[in-house]
Amino acid sequence: MKLKNFVFPILAAACFSCAKDPLPKPKAMLRLEYQKPEYTKVDVLLPFTFEKNRFADKISNIKLNGVSNTSGVDINYPEMKGTIYLTYKKVTAQNLDTLLRDAQNLTQKHTMKADEIESIIYENPEERIYGMFYEVGGNAASQSQFYVTDSLNHFLSGSLYFYAKPNYDSIYPAADYLKNDIKHLMESIEWKE
Repeated sequence: MKLKNFVFPILAAACFSCAKDPLPKPKAMLRLEYQKPEYTKVDVLLPFTFEKNRFADKISNIKLNGVSNTSGVDINYPEMKGTIYLTYKKVTAQNLDTLLRDAQNLTQKHTMKADEIESIIYENPEERIYGMFYEVGGNAASQSQFYVTDSLNHFLSGSLYFYAKPNYDSIYPAADYLKNDIKHLMESIEWKE
């Protein structure tokens, strides 16, 4: 009996003597830092040039089968697990309205998952470049989209996609970084005659 009377108080004292008040963990955000962008001019096998970030390590030209006068360029960012898909189409007298409507409708398809879609008009009359940039907020499949045209010969559209299920909080740092790359790409486009 004496051992029982001796062990119980020691165990009770040990359990309660080390107790600390629980402290809630502070909210934290994942901090991803990417290298400062460095842009170089790219001449693809299409009637335009543009500047891309050196951080994008791979560019591939593609021919879209079954679609006349349509070609594309993929700009891959493997470290961010994202790709900017560019689609080029030749403008004719009959298709400009359709091309503009299709580019705008592609963005509007994301409204079911998007929290907001902000559109920014882009104009550069000296280079004959007119277009629109769309920033899509929320858990949409594409976070940024754009189109540019000279209204006579060239039409280029682009979309940013990640190789992951859309979760805006998780991909926001990469989406924000690539949004700036897309804006720079739009500003650096030069049409070849």
